[in-house]
Amino acid sequence: MRVPKHIGIILDGNRRFAKRLMLKPWKGHEWGADKFKKFVTWCEELGIEEITAYCFSIQNFNRPKEEFDYIMNVFTKELEDLTTPQKLAELREHGIQYRIIGRLHLLSPHLQELCKKLTDSTKNNSPRRINLAFAYGGREEIIDAVQKIADEARAGKIEHITEDTIKEHLWLQSEPDLIIRTGGEQRTSNFLPWQSTYSELIFIEKFWPEFEKEDLVACVNEYGERERRFGK
Repeated sequence: MRVPKHIGIILDGNRRFAKRLMLKPWKGHEWGADKFKKFVTWCEELGIEEITAYCFSIQNFNRPKEEFDYIMNVFTKELEDLTTPQKLAELREHGIQYRIIGRLHLLSPHLQELCKKLTDSTKNNSPRRINLAFAYGGREEIIDAVQKIADEARAGKIEHITEDTIKEHLWLQSEPDLIIRTGGEQRTSNFLPWQSTYSELIFIEKFWPEFEKEDLVACVNEYGERERRFGK
């Protein structure tokens, strides 16, 4: 079985799953966070080296305040758990590096501190990497990269702009081999537009909290059967 080295995952359907159970829609985000922990384990078992998860977009800041606060609390709780001494030791043992990408300055000071602590504490771990796209937007990522390049060009640090120049200034330099979206929508919704140029795409009807290991295995098997020509 040909296994992708890097999987992007769009965690969609948490709210609709909760609504179907006649609960507050934001309750689904808690189940979504629990499911992601299982997903990380499944990826490790399959030999997938890198995960980029679309957790919360810049556009999601327009959610109702009660839901927004709930999501921030869930994310805070998860990061606090990941940055305990015991959990950091486990991450070192499993060789897992965490990175959080997005406009993190939009988050609360406490969340920013947690993001930095997790990133700094795991930066030397290898060979596995987990990228959490939070307060993320693909177009915004490119805008910020272009702004940095313009600033450096004005300072005389850059003379010629190439694809590599732009890539070096993005929040995420690596490119997913496969992107999976749950929840039934068939679009990428501003997720990694630069990095996903040659990514294989798979859309799943199941809501994210319903996603199981056999679904991941089916996606990996489908990926393995596809011929990736990269324009050739």
